[in-house]
Amino acid sequence: MGENKQRMQAGDWFIPDDPELREEVYRCWKLLEAYNAPVRPEPAERRAILEQLFGAVGEKVGIRAPFRCDFGYNITIGDRSFVNFGGIFLDSAPITIGSDVQIGPNVQLLAPHHEMDTERRRAGWEKALPVTIGDNVWLGGGVIVCPGVTIGENTVVGAGSVVTKDLPAGVLAAGNPARVIRELD
Repeated sequence: MGENKQRMQAGDWFIPDDPELREEVYRCWKLLEAYNAPVRPEPAERRAILEQLFGAVGEKVGIRAPFRCDFGYNITIGDRSFVNFGGIFLDSAPITIGSDVQIGPNVQLLAPHHEMDTERRRAGWEKALPVTIGDNVWLGGGVIVCPGVTIGENTVVGAGSVVTKDLPAGVLAAGNPARVIRELD
């Protein structure tokens, strides 16, 4: 394993424009090309592609095409979870999705974080922070979850929200940035 991949997996600053990482992204994109094909594969084939793509995929998972990610192997998704059209999961760090999660259309789960220093950013440095979605969470359409965020179980995030900080379990949150509106029963 090369230095940049080691640094990426350790949560350290790394250069993503690395031959080893580019090859892994290319592998992912080839699998996504089959998954997102205009003539959709049969359910068993789709399941097989997800099993090759993701680190772990639970039972009765549904992901509607088109779907995009960078590596795939950093994504785990629990039983009975559903991702609607247009999901974008940038997974240079682990993205963990619990069971019974509902993810609306055009939701983005974003692990990469870019350097604030202009010279280092121009040089291509980035790091990635894990994104964790608890069991029984509902993310409305167009939600963006930023790097390093954890959303607690049984939480609902309103459509169009941008989640920049952790959200506790059992709340309704919405806005930009998302804030807790109220507790749920």
